Amino acid sequence: MFPSLDHPDPRRFILRTVIPFFVLAVLLNAFAGGLLYWSTAEADRLTIQRQEALAALVVSQLQANVALQQESVTVWDDAVNGVSARDLDWVDVNLGSWMNSYFGHDAAYIIGGDDSPIYASVGGTVASPQRLADIWEQAAPLAAGLRSRLRAGDETGVSDRVMTIGASDLVEINGRPAILSVKPIVSDSGDIEQVPGQEHLHLAMRYLDDSLVEELQHNYLLDGLRFDWSAETGPDEVSSPLRTAGRTVLGYFVWTPFRPGSIVYAHVWPVLISLFLAGMTALAGLILVLRRRSLALTRTQAEIQHLASHDVLTGLPNRRQFEHRMAQALETVSAGGSTLALLYLDLDRFKEVNDTLGHAAGDTLLREFSERLLACARPTDMVARLGGDEFVIVVEGLEDQQEIDQLCLRVVESARHPFELAGTQVFVGVSIGVALCPRDGVSANDLSRKADIALYAAKANGRSGYAIFKDDMEALIVERRALERDLRSALDQPGQFEVHYQPLFEAKGRTLVGVESLLRWNHPTRGRVGPDAFIPLAEESGLIEALGEFVLRQACSTAKEWPIRTLAVNVSAAELKSPAYAMRVANILMSTGFSPGRLELEVTETAMSDTDGHCQANIAALREMGVHFALDDFGTGFSSLGRLQQLDVDRIKIDRSFIHGFGTDNGDEAIVRAIIHLAKATGLKTTAEGVETEEQSRILGKIGCDELQGFLLGKPCEAAALEERFFGADRTPTSAKVGGMPT
Repeated sequence: MFPSLDHPDPRRFILRTVIPFFVLAVLLNAFAGGLLYWSTAEADRLTIQRQEALAALVVSQLQANVALQQESVTVWDDAVNGVSARDLDWVDVNLGSWMNSYFGHDAAYIIGGDDSPIYASVGGTVASPQRLADIWEQAAPLAAGLRSRLRAGDETGVSDRVMTIGASDLVEINGRPAILSVKPIVSDSGDIEQVPGQEHLHLAMRYLDDSLVEELQHNYLLDGLRFDWSAETGPDEVSSPLRTAGRTVLGYFVWTPFRPGSIVYAHVWPVLISLFLAGMTALAGLILVLRRRSLALTRTQAEIQHLASHDVLTGLPNRRQFEHRMAQALETVSAGGSTLALLYLDLDRFKEVNDTLGHAAGDTLLREFSERLLACARPTDMVARLGGDEFVIVVEGLEDQQEIDQLCLRVVESARHPFELAGTQVFVGVSIGVALCPRDGVSANDLSRKADIALYAAKANGRSGYAIFKDDMEALIVERRALERDLRSALDQPGQFEVHYQPLFEAKGRTLVGVESLLRWNHPTRGRVGPDAFIPLAEESGLIEALGEFVLRQACSTAKEWPIRTLAVNVSAAELKSPAYAMRVANILMSTGFSPGRLELEVTETAMSDTDGHCQANIAALREMGVHFALDDFGTGFSSLGRLQQLDVDRIKIDRSFIHGFGTDNGDEAIVRAIIHLAKATGLKTTAEGVETEEQSRILGKIGCDELQGFLLGKPCEAAALEERFFGADRTPTSAKVGGMPT
C-alpha cells in the first residue's frame, strides 16, 4: 500500500529532507565555526607577532638612545676639562644629575684612565665614587673592550649620527635588569690631546623595570607589561626575551597581548549556535570585520614604515630614506651611464627665526618651505629633510647643467618671498651647494662632501644663492681652517689685534660725545683681515668671548681719560648668553677704573630675544650697575616698531641701509622718521649709522635724530689719531668737520 499523497510518510520526509538538511546545516555551521576559529586565531597570532617584534625593537632603540644621550655631554671640550680638573660640582650638574632629570638615567659614573672611580650619581643624587663597585663586575668587561678599541683606533659604528665608539649591554645590577652603556669623554674640537685608551669613561645605567616599564606600557600599549627572570607566563600572557650582546637571555618582558580575533569570536559564536541563518549572517559580518581589522593592521604597519622613513614635521623623506634612494640612484648611474645631481640646501638666518619668534614659528616656516621645494622640483626628483633647516634634492636623469641652474634659481627665488609667521612677514633665503655625478664622484660620501663644500662656498659668497662644486672650492675649507688656526694663535700673540675708534656726534652742533670701539686684525702675512671674515668665525669656533673681553678691556683702559660721554662696545649674543658675562664686565670696569655710566653695550635684537633667559639676566645685572644698552642695526632681521616698547634698551641705532636710501622713492626716509618719532615717544635715544653725505646729516637733524655716525664726520682710527684730531690740550672735544678723517 503506497502512502497517501495527502499525508506523506513523515519518516520519508525526515530521511530525505530534514536529516540531509540538518546534516548540511551542521556541516555548514561546523565549517563556518572552524573557519571562524582559524581566522580569529590567525589574527591573534599576527597581532602577537607584531607586538613581540615591537618589544624587541623598543629595547634595542632604548639601548642605542642611552648611548646617544651620553654623547650630548661626553663629546665636549668642557667635559674633558671639567673631569680632568676634578670639578665635581660642574661634573654633577652636566654629566650626573642632569642625565637623571633630563633623560631619566638611574645612575652615572665616571672613571679615570686607570679605571679608578672619580664620580658617581645614583638616582639623581651625588654618591660616593666607591659606589662604582655596585656595577663594576658588569662594567669592567665593557670598559676593557672599549679601551682596547680606542687604543687600536677602531671607529666601527661611527657615523653622522654616532660621533664616538662605545660599549653597551643588558646586565643584571642589584637583582634588577638594566642597560649599561660606556662612552669615552673626548674633545669635540680636537684641540685637547688625549692618549687613546686612557680617556675618562662615562658609564650610564638605566633599569629596565619600574618607571621604564610603566613608560613602555603607556607609550606602546603593552597591557600589563612586566619584567620576569623566567619565561613562565600566566593565562593569556606572552613573553619576549631580552638578550645580552652575547645572545644570552637575561630575562623576559611579559604582557597580555591584544587579541582582536578572540574578542570577536566570543561575541559571534553564540549567535552561530542559536540560529543557522543568524550564523551565516554573523559569518559574513565576521569576515567583513576581520577584513577591516586586517586592513587597519596593514594601514598601521604602513604608517609605521612611513614614519620610519619620513620626517614627522614636513612629511618629506628623512635621512634614512634619502640614503636608500641615493644608493639606488647611484646604482642606476653606474649601470646605465646616466647622470644625477645632489643639492644640499640650508636656510639662511633660520636660527634668528627660532630665537626671535619661537620654535613654533620655525616649524611653520619649515613646513611652508618644504611645500615650496616640492613645487620647484620635478615629480621624479627626491626632496628630503635631513634635520634642522637642512634639506637635499636628488635630481636623476639630467640632460645638461642648465636644468640644475634653473632648479636652483627657482628654489632661491621661492625662498626670497616672505613667510607669514605669527602675524609677521619674515625674510630668510636659502643657500644651495650642488655636486654632479659622475663628474664629482660616484659614491654617496664623495657627492655629499662636495655638495657640502659647494654649500659653504655659496654662503661665503653672500648667501641666498647657489654654487656648483669646483675643485678649487676645497681650498675654501682649507683656508677657513687655516684662518681659524691663525685666529687662535693671534689671541696668544699681542700686537696683531688693535682697537680702533669711530666718533659719535650730536646731530645738532656736531660736538663729539662718544666713540664706538671696533676691532681690527693686522695679520703678519695676510695683512688687514676684515671683521666680516673673522668675527663670524670667532663666534662659530667659540673664540668670541676672548675677543670681546680684549676689546672691552682695551677700550675702557684707553678711553678712561677721554672727555666723552659714551664709550660704545659691540657685544655678541654668544657673549651675553654666558652666565658669567656680567661678572666679567664688572671686573674689567673695576680693574680699569672706567665708569659704568659711560659704557654703552651694543646688542642685536636676537640677543634681546634670547629664550633661555641668560641674556636678560646679564642685561638686568649690568643695568643695575649703571651700564647702558643700545639696540644695534635696528631695522634688519626681524625688528619691528611694535617691539620697541618691549626691549630693555636706552638707545636704538638705525641701520645704515635705511640712511643710504635717503633721496629715493623706496620709503626709507619715512621709515627712519617713524622710528625716531616712536623712539622719542618711548624715551629712547637714536643714533644713525652710515652718514656719508651732508644731505643725510641735514635730514636726520631735522627729523630729530640725537646722534650721527659715519664717514662724513669721522672714520674709525687708532686712539692716537682720534686724540690728535678731536681733543685739544685741555682735553675738550672739538666739533666735527665735514670730510671725516684718514683711517
